[in-house]
Amino acid sequence: MIRPPTSTCGTAISLYTGAGGLDLGLETAGFEFTLCVEVDDDARETITLNRPKWQLADPGDIHKLSAAKLLNQAGLKPRELTLLAGGPPCQPFSKSAYWSNGDGLRLRDPRAQTLQAYIDVVGATLPRVLLLENVKGLAYASKDEGLHLLQAGLKAINRKHGTSYAPRVVTLNAADYGVPQIRERVFILASIDGQEFQIPKPTHGEGPNREPFLTAWDAIGELDVEVYPAELVPRGRWAALLPSIPEGHNYLWHTPRYSENGGEPIFGWRTRFWSFLLKLAKSKPSWTIQASPGPATGPFHWRSRLLSVEEMCRLQTFPRGYKIVGAHRSAPRQVGNAVPSALGELLGLEIRSQLLGERVRSNLSLLPARRDDCPKPERMVGVPREYLLLRAAHQDHPGTGQGPAARRRESSSKSGRRGTTMP
Repeated sequence: MIRPPTSTCGTAISLYTGAGGLDLGLETAGFEFTLCVEVDDDARETITLNRPKWQLADPGDIHKLSAAKLLNQAGLKPRELTLLAGGPPCQPFSKSAYWSNGDGLRLRDPRAQTLQAYIDVVGATLPRVLLLENVKGLAYASKDEGLHLLQAGLKAINRKHGTSYAPRVVTLNAADYGVPQIRERVFILASIDGQEFQIPKPTHGEGPNREPFLTAWDAIGELDVEVYPAELVPRGRWAALLPSIPEGHNYLWHTPRYSENGGEPIFGWRTRFWSFLLKLAKSKPSWTIQASPGPATGPFHWRSRLLSVEEMCRLQTFPRGYKIVGAHRSAPRQVGNAVPSALGELLGLEIRSQLLGERVRSNLSLLPARRDDCPKPERMVGVPREYLLLRAAHQDHPGTGQGPAARRRESSSKSGRRGTTMP
């Protein structure tokens, strides 16, 4: 078991803890967790196995946990909490719904009630600092109802309690701070006294005074083997097509636009999700790790296989030796839903420095070490005959909200309106 740091700077409560990705980083930055609220049984076991001193709330369902019980179990009174952290489930604000439907249920999605629950806990605990994580869709222009709900909730808390929470919305790409994974997320921070959080300067990538990105090879190169377990062999209709796609590419390789480079016209341009048949490149950061991948959903390993749970943990910068409880879909879901721990460490240190006025270190201890032995890309193989039969002049995707599913819904809606009569 990986042991947490011994020195702490303040108390913290975690909401929607999951496997603990964000909280492990905050812990590494010096925060001490007095209570974790998580409803999923496997995730609770993951926390118990790795962090037995982190108290799990009872009940784990935030909608059934009263403010009084939460404070009592945390051993705190209002205004005694240093940091409230959490990421309400992001599916209601996911980009995926826009790609296929042109929109999503958003606040009408029952899962969005977790955002209101987060606001309720802020009002009950009155923390010195709050940190909320979500997908970029939470703050999309003209689709930011969730953000407006949070802002209105904090204004009401300020009026009632004389606080000065002023939420600052920042969008961070984990790769820009050394995480070996391209992963964009929105973070909302607010201080009880109204101090404004400033976006940390990126440390990695292109530009002056930046280090090169850390790569997938840096993170999981030491785990690379030619012989791997049978459970990592991809299955499904498209599995045999993977070896014909170069490292770092996806199904778009097999569209007419890549024909001159060796691709085959098997698919239409952008007619699938970006993650469809998506592969890692050793020499670049990983693509975003998915929480609920289908059989053809990447990122896949550069050897055209599935990623192991340990490899996913490495790419998410979980502490070495951290174990995920659960099998089949559960373990990948826990890891894929997590915030990269090193990004949590960055935010924890910045909160201590900017909002708590403390002196902190500048280096991130959870980043992998850079390697200088990255091999050449894997060789591609030819396209199996069964896929060559699919070559055709496929149409491109017509655009956001114009796909087949969206058109079917629009047609159904029009039919419903035509069948409606006035009373």
